[in-house]
Amino acid sequence: MTDPQPSTPSLPDRSGTSWPPVAVPGQPSGAATPLAEEDRDDTASPAPLPEGAQILNDLRAQLKRYVAMPSEEAVTAVALWVAATHLQRAWQHAPRLAIVAPEKRCGKSRLLDVVTETVHNRLITVNASAAAIFRSIDGDDPPTLLVDEADTMFSTTKAAEKNEEVRGLINAGHQRGRPTLRVSGPEHQVQEFPTFAMAALAGIGDLPDTIMDRAVVIRMRRRAAGEKVASFRTGRDTPALNAIRDRLHAWLQPLYVQAMEMEPPMPVEDRAADTWEPLVIIADLAGGDWPALARTACRTMTDYEAGQDEEGGLRTRLLVGIRRAFAAVSDPAVLSTKQLLESLNADKEAPWAEYGVNGLTPRGLQLLLKPYGIGSANRRFPDGTQAKGFARNQFLDTWARYCPEPKPVDGSAGKAAKPLPGTAA
Repeated sequence: MTDPQPSTPSLPDRSGTSWPPVAVPGQPSGAATPLAEEDRDDTASPAPLPEGAQILNDLRAQLKRYVAMPSEEAVTAVALWVAATHLQRAWQHAPRLAIVAPEKRCGKSRLLDVVTETVHNRLITVNASAAAIFRSIDGDDPPTLLVDEADTMFSTTKAAEKNEEVRGLINAGHQRGRPTLRVSGPEHQVQEFPTFAMAALAGIGDLPDTIMDRAVVIRMRRRAAGEKVASFRTGRDTPALNAIRDRLHAWLQPLYVQAMEMEPPMPVEDRAADTWEPLVIIADLAGGDWPALARTACRTMTDYEAGQDEEGGLRTRLLVGIRRAFAAVSDPAVLSTKQLLESLNADKEAPWAEYGVNGLTPRGLQLLLKPYGIGSANRRFPDGTQAKGFARNQFLDTWARYCPEPKPVDGSAGKAAKPLPGTAA
């Protein structure tokens, strides 16, 4: 019989067996030797993304695959808007998505294609009557209304008058609890029809300002020579988009109660906050980078639209012009109507030329300022003369309410606000 051999350490061989650990003072025998700094594994895989953040990332990638989006903020906004359609029952406000472009072939219809395949309970139309729309809205499970060629309904005065009821319906449906009333049935009973539903509208040129004011605005532009996107084929590409739609629904439906109770801190106020709140809640539920991305998009895009309104709104532009006229002469207590009109009409890019050969007149100025309760009066000036004019303090409250001076921002906020959605190169 062979004598038992003493136990001995195994020698290293090619199978990968290693020497036993070396004793370290202060540690029990057999404890593993600490790794040297240079031996530590710095390539450890990061923690997995939360489910919601991963789904939104996948949706974001699909958007960028098929559409040349105007900005990263726009991609974020569309992805969050699509996700928000899957929790419409939780929202107090149903944000509109306005996909607008200066002319054809800017990708607005392609973006609407991708949105159509990923939203909840889509309801597609090109030119539907108000009655057909509100009779299609279910109060318990609202559809997502998708309207292409929306400019055909509002581009001319005649078309806008014909579709005034549709515009009113779209505006009313932005807020919960705004039903339309109709007399129906043989007994002519008054019946309530719900209007609350999220809606996306695509068209050339801006939509009516009452719709734009309730919308997340995506300003599309034509692709540059170096911008490439994949072609979109319905039969081939919709299954992947529908799979994302189903993942969004499965993720968000159990979060209905939580979403309904959330009141997230918002970077904007008033109607802009109402419109963007569902998107920010979705981002907060998703986690990861999305809460920061959502608030950056919200702030940047609403600031840009506010600038658009300042340039396009006639009365707002007049108020800004009057403030500049006072500032140009060191903000005197009073300014004569003549001097004020000379300053306003000197701006060759202003629309005042439409008011006559000589531009804006005293009568035209009075009519534009009347809604604000501001009018000219006889004023005494420092040189002792009297003339029709305006006191600066007449405008202070109106300026603060309708065209406040931009707030100073720090370096980081300034950087976030510089890109202009839809116009940045």
